[in-house]
Amino acid sequence: MAAQRIDAHFVCGGKYHDIDFARLEILKILGDHANIRVTVDSDYRNTAALERADFLISYTCEVIPDEDGQHALDRFLSEGKRWFALHGTNSILHYRKGAGWEAPRTAPLFMKMLGSQFVAHPPIQPYEVRISDPGHPLVSGIEAFQATDELYLCEMLDEVEILLETEWSGTTPGFVEHDWSDGRLRPVMYLRNWNKGEVLYLTLGHARGHFDMQPLMDEYPETERGSWPTPEFHTLLRRGIRWAAREL
Repeated sequence: MAAQRIDAHFVCGGKYHDIDFARLEILKILGDHANIRVTVDSDYRNTAALERADFLISYTCEVIPDEDGQHALDRFLSEGKRWFALHGTNSILHYRKGAGWEAPRTAPLFMKMLGSQFVAHPPIQPYEVRISDPGHPLVSGIEAFQATDELYLCEMLDEVEILLETEWSGTTPGFVEHDWSDGRLRPVMYLRNWNKGEVLYLTLGHARGHFDMQPLMDEYPETERGSWPTPEFHTLLRRGIRWAAREL
């Protein structure tokens, strides 16, 4: 019997990241599933494609749906569908001269659905990602690993089921909310229920090329690939897509 067709909608766009790189890498993984058909957009305005989709995957930075788009996402999840959100999906970033980057709370419904809002990150450096729930099929068999990525420090907005975590305390130079010396564990991957639907959030996946910080700077000094070379990250991506497609 032929596999049943599954329709996915992929939103990939935004600022300060190598969106082309991430789009291609994620589409390669989606392309390994012969039964998954994909529509791709750079933002959430294509609500008709979202309504037709069986699951949503997003890799964005500062891409916030308008009111219609937020209600379309609410309906999508309320129908019992799944959303695999990656890296900067929960970010709103404004640069305030003399103060640094700030995270305005201007999209409360959107962030509430995601379960968190990005606020800051320390300078990119290696950190240990630990498995919070080794028995969960999304992370089973994965050992603790080193990630050289943006360590996302988020305001958690509701109860979530944490699957991966890290431990970090300190300050984040360049961000308005810079004091993170509370010693709390930081979620790296979690599940969040919204009505009948579910969100899987994975904060890993930073990527930046030489021209991705324009117009703030003409050329960024180096290419950053974050967790993309890490085998564990690719395992998490593949499992996340299978989870979203209800094949895991």
